[in-house]
Amino acid sequence: MGFSRRVEIGVLSCAAALGLTACRGVQPMLAPGGPQAQSIARLGWFILITFSIVTIVMWVLIFWVAARRRGSLEEHAPYDAPADKRWIVFGGFFVPTVVLCTIFVLTLNTMRKFPMGDHEQHAGPPMITITGHQWWWEIEYHFGQGVNEHVVDANELRLPTGQPIDIRLQTRDVIHSFWVPRLHGKVDLVPGFENRIRVQVDQPGLYRGECGEYCGPQHAHMILLVDALPPQEFEAWLAGARKPAAPPTDPVAAHGEDVFMNNACVLCHSIRGTDAHGLVGPDLTHLGSRKAIAANAYPNGRGYLEAWVTHAQSMKPEAQMPNVTAFTGDDLRALVTYLEGLK
Repeated sequence: MGFSRRVEIGVLSCAAALGLTACRGVQPMLAPGGPQAQSIARLGWFILITFSIVTIVMWVLIFWVAARRRGSLEEHAPYDAPADKRWIVFGGFFVPTVVLCTIFVLTLNTMRKFPMGDHEQHAGPPMITITGHQWWWEIEYHFGQGVNEHVVDANELRLPTGQPIDIRLQTRDVIHSFWVPRLHGKVDLVPGFENRIRVQVDQPGLYRGECGEYCGPQHAHMILLVDALPPQEFEAWLAGARKPAAPPTDPVAAHGEDVFMNNACVLCHSIRGTDAHGLVGPDLTHLGSRKAIAANAYPNGRGYLEAWVTHAQSMKPEAQMPNVTAFTGDDLRALVTYLEGLK
């Protein structure tokens, strides 16, 4: 294979990798969407630029030495010559020490801006509690005074823009890690330990997050979507989310509700306003309004819902959702119609 052909293949591979990255919706941490991420981005840009400069200088020196040194070993100055010692002290000790100490001090200064786990810096109780599960996110909103005003949702975190929000992080099983690159750094969810962070989103939009700590076979499919809304839209969404599920008016959906309530679904899932009070899986009260299912691994469409209900283990192996192949025909279609109507 010729050199030009290898270069062509390399360029095409890089283009394909970038295309796949774009399709996955990965959002760069150096494009911040809030003040917390801005602090990290400033530090990241400084480190990137500094090490890029150091790298360029090192390559220039390497090429300079390669071009300058000629002759045999007998013609070169001894290794312990004064000039060589100065190069070793300056380039091998002084410069790295200054660079690393500067980065260390700037990192500490950046960390001081994040009141993680410091309850004294968090005024009042947390507004949102996020609980990690294998492999999905449980989200509880504590806006309002009464318990009835709290909202439990899953996998889609909605935040009002321009407002700092205190979030409590916890886990029900193994270590997970909350990471929305454009909003905050990675923060672990450790069993038996409660952590707290403060997040603010400056601009409305959709921000993608991930679990940043390997937590099992479906770790890569534990995706968190953050939907930042203007304050008025957030309040309108919150008012709608507080309402229980509306009884179905369509006969097919009504039959689907009967199928749901008279089978194993109620043992794992909750739907407010009904007799379903399971606590194993996500709350389904407003499932039909979510953008995706299976912790945002698949679009929230009828075909995917049917496949998820009947063959969840094929779509997300080792998840706690079992295959329920007993649902077929009219029962399955009615059940999916009911789930789609939960908005």
